[in-house]
Amino acid sequence: MLQVQFIRQHKELVLERLALKNFRELGVVDEVLALDDRRKKLTQEYDDTQSRVKSSSKEIGKLMSQGSQQEAEALKAEVAALKERLAPINDELNATEKLLLETVVKLPNLPAAMVPAGKTPEDNEVVREGGAKPALHGAAVPHWDLVKKYNLIDFELGNKITGSGFPVYTNKGARLQRALQNYFLDFNTAAGYIEHQPPLLVNEDSAFGTGQLPDKEGQMYYASEDKYFLIPTSEVPLTNIYRDEILKDSDLPVKLTGYTPCFRREAGSYGKDVRGLNRLHQFDKVEIVQLVHPEKSFETLDNMVEHVEKLIQSLGLHYRILRLCGGDMGFASAITYDFEVYSAAQQKWLEVSSVSNFESYQTNRMKIRYKDANGKTQLLHSLNGSSLAFPRILACLLENNQYEDGIHLPEVLHSYAGFDKIQ
Repeated sequence: MLQVQFIRQHKELVLERLALKNFRELGVVDEVLALDDRRKKLTQEYDDTQSRVKSSSKEIGKLMSQGSQQEAEALKAEVAALKERLAPINDELNATEKLLLETVVKLPNLPAAMVPAGKTPEDNEVVREGGAKPALHGAAVPHWDLVKKYNLIDFELGNKITGSGFPVYTNKGARLQRALQNYFLDFNTAAGYIEHQPPLLVNEDSAFGTGQLPDKEGQMYYASEDKYFLIPTSEVPLTNIYRDEILKDSDLPVKLTGYTPCFRREAGSYGKDVRGLNRLHQFDKVEIVQLVHPEKSFETLDNMVEHVEKLIQSLGLHYRILRLCGGDMGFASAITYDFEVYSAAQQKWLEVSSVSNFESYQTNRMKIRYKDANGKTQLLHSLNGSSLAFPRILACLLENNQYEDGIHLPEVLHSYAGFDKIQ
């Protein structure tokens, strides 16, 4: 979340950047500042009252020792009245602090200076494009037909067992999922990321810490009996490993990677854009997360973008990198790069990864800090990226590598899958 002190010191800049993010409830900024003023006033009133109680209590002792009984009794009555005021002041202070927190978390992160203006995906900037665009044979079909032909994925069976958006992977389809998991993790750990296998359910504090709550509450599955949320991405448990921690400079950068299934309720739309693997309620993903010194977060962002780009290049896919405009960015992100891979059979671009710098927005919520050279505690910056999400990568691998004699896998997957062709 945004820091109240920064909002107060840079109000006009905050309003300008929020407008770039297409945030329309700009009056929330004034609400935050008014509540902070009230908080400060109540804090001062509480401290002053408590100070008067302490000083008067000492004065009572002096008066008693001097034999001034009447004056001491009068001062005792005054102290009792002051003490009675402390409780309601403290109650109002706690209520104000709670309301201040509830209000400030309504504000999204501020977009970085290099984020382009715009409101829709059409306003995103294409940074670069790479890989050869595949030319398919005349009888080529989309992946939802391919998986039936080669018995790789059963969407109808998933619908029977659970519902739409929960496919069942079978035979070489299941083995290919496992191959992608192992290859992506090996690629990340070779770059210095430490592998973790985190829980698939998180508590409310964890979901709040990374910005899923209160912004995306309706998109997450909720286990009401235990008050746990199924994770929408492993970013949530991985980043929360360091919640309420103070790190040393020697601990930085923290580089984490993990594979998990992911669960999202947002896949409730219909039509060709969400057919097959294009959008699911449950899908697999390997994630990378970094916690870094604030001065190095944009250098780290570039490195993470390059890392994901090399991974996609190794799969031989035609891709492009987009810098998202202010209106198309996520709530908690300061800047996001999306990776899209071209689906030759569908003749459209499919998003397969997002790499984002959150600056101190998440770490302020989670109180992830470090001590600087002067021993002062400062907030770290957090970043994360998909490396990679499986469904659309799999869709493009199947579609773009289909030939009349079968589907030819990229060479990097041969040893992981145990086969080089699906036929």
